[in-house]
Amino acid sequence: MGTAGTGTTTRARQAGTRSTTTPAAPAAPSTTTRDRTTEPPPRTAAAEPDSYTRRVSPSSPIRAARGVRDILPGERAAWALVERAARETALRHGYQEIETPVIEPVELIERGVGSDSDAGGKELYRLEPHGEQDGREAGEQRSRLVLRPEATAGIVRAYFEGGLNQGPQPVRLFTLGPMFRHDRPQAGRFRQFYQFDVEVIGDPSAAYDAEVIEVSWGWLAGLGLEGLTLDLNSIGDHTCRPAYLERLREYYGPLRDRLHPDCQRRFEENPLRLLDCKEARCQPFKAGAPKITDHLCAPCAAAFEEVKSLLDAAGLEYRLDPFLVRGLDYYTRTVFEIQHEALGGAQNALGGGGRYDGLAAALGCPDTPGVGFAGGIDRVVTVLEGERGTVQPAAAADLVVLPMDEGLDRAAAQVGRLGRQAVPTAVDYSRRSLKAKMRSADRAGARRVAIMNSDEAARQVVQLRNLVTGEQSEVSWDDLPGALR
Repeated sequence: MGTAGTGTTTRARQAGTRSTTTPAAPAAPSTTTRDRTTEPPPRTAAAEPDSYTRRVSPSSPIRAARGVRDILPGERAAWALVERAARETALRHGYQEIETPVIEPVELIERGVGSDSDAGGKELYRLEPHGEQDGREAGEQRSRLVLRPEATAGIVRAYFEGGLNQGPQPVRLFTLGPMFRHDRPQAGRFRQFYQFDVEVIGDPSAAYDAEVIEVSWGWLAGLGLEGLTLDLNSIGDHTCRPAYLERLREYYGPLRDRLHPDCQRRFEENPLRLLDCKEARCQPFKAGAPKITDHLCAPCAAAFEEVKSLLDAAGLEYRLDPFLVRGLDYYTRTVFEIQHEALGGAQNALGGGGRYDGLAAALGCPDTPGVGFAGGIDRVVTVLEGERGTVQPAAAADLVVLPMDEGLDRAAAQVGRLGRQAVPTAVDYSRRSLKAKMRSADRAGARRVAIMNSDEAARQVVQLRNLVTGEQSEVSWDDLPGALR
């Protein structure tokens, strides 16, 4: 379920395939330092570098690619908190965890997400295979692969490919992991981002729409976030939407030349996505557009009323937005977004989702209803730390073993093994002074240290010191686990 901007990493199966990543649109050049001291060899057509290849001076450090980032140990505490809350919320509601590859066939994304959408078109990362793949015959056509821009299409594929459609229905699934879009990097928006995704596949009841909304809201509210807003709409289905699209074309037709170039293209390919435009120049036109909720067929209107009734019963406040359509092509009927007041501008959604009853058929599978949600973990972490401050990580080790003399590595390793029977334990094998080791252990947040010289190692004892209280006592190796508990 796609969302604007959003970690367990999914392992992709790549046996026998060598690939290089190129985006659908060229990336802005990364900041690198060229070697100006050596004349480069003449370039040939075969050796011409692509937009990601740069000659870097050996003295210049290699940096991360543009638009991605590292999540360092000090930052992981907040991420772990958000991911743990997501997993616990899903499990409490009866959802099962699934892992799908980050690499998918391009047809899955183009037919599922929509090749005219940003995620399925210009923002798509495409992989270039080389040589024969996966034991295929030399003359067989190579499959085209992409990095997934969202999780829903892959989960629906796995639902059928894995035979989940043959078991009890509906099937409740969730996943956490990285997605990839070649978008312009900006605050809170990365080319590799992370999502929490939940799906209910196999039943058309509007009650599951309300359940998915309740799960997504429960995740964010459970983190203690304030300033949340739930926006809700229905965009109809194949019965009532075509007539509405004609009304939309009639309205936007005279305005076409004044629209953003992307919206001029959307006018022809998918006019509903005109309402998803975030460009400032198009906002005044959207305000006067016909509302799809005024053109719903009776079944769609009844389903929407049921969703609202169930949300009312759950005590969830929502705001009706007749122009909310979401950015992907597979949505039908219910669509929703959860926004936060701290995220200004166009990118203010923490997540969103809706129903996608036509997605399975678009992928060549039996017509099967579904509904889901995707939340942006990156953004949720940002908002969480904005409200609560930096989430302090737990100390990597509660106990640090400090051998004082050379030749004690084996004894120190054994003390470390005994310590780990009770608490997280690290061994400082460095040749620094005891004072330096003590200072390092204290800065790392350890509560205790086990100090040992050669004589004490021979007697199989350590000096166990509490860095908080300063208390110290001699403890035998055998008694160490008990003393630490």
